[in-house]
Amino acid sequence: MPSVEALADQIIAREGGYVNDPDDPGGPTKYGVTQQTLARVRGKQVTARDVAALTKAEARSIFIEHYFHRPRIDELPEPLHATVFDMYVNAGRHAVRLLQQLLTEMGQRITVDGLIGPQTIAAVRAAHAFAPDHLVDAYGIARRNYYYRLADRRPSLRKFARRRDGGKGGWISRAEEFVSKRYHLSEAEHRARVAAWA
Repeated sequence: MPSVEALADQIIAREGGYVNDPDDPGGPTKYGVTQQTLARVRGKQVTARDVAALTKAEARSIFIEHYFHRPRIDELPEPLHATVFDMYVNAGRHAVRLLQQLLTEMGQRITVDGLIGPQTIAAVRAAHAFAPDHLVDAYGIARRNYYYRLADRRPSLRKFARRRDGGKGGWISRAEEFVSKRYHLSEAEHRARVAAWA
């Protein structure tokens, strides 16, 4: 498996450079680090210019400390590291809630609170031992569905799930990076899923 540093670098590459999209609730963002996150980590107010000046090295450090070790993703089974880490950068505690909800659907009795504690760690280890070849795919599919539902509720976010030409947007493609190809939606299936968005 890749090192956590390599996983962080992959996230930085997916996130890209500086953006300040008015439809993105994160506001000014570079490499996936939002202005709010940068201010929290540095312990002081920061400007959009500070975000634009962020280096890859600092982004990597932020991700490893605040999005991998502190939320305890490192204590999950290793095959889940890449996908849960990537989603945690993208969606914060929703990444863990999604995992916990999936675990409850698999029969595990845990609290869905967005926090990785002993209960969640034990449940995910049990689920992984029971279905080692399927848990990562199941999480990726749940993640893809989460993005579709989010875009269903918030039309301003649909551009992140569907390209202008109607194809799969960045969120959907990103989720499917962590799903076996046999579970990828075809372009026709994707277009049928988003047809109601008009």
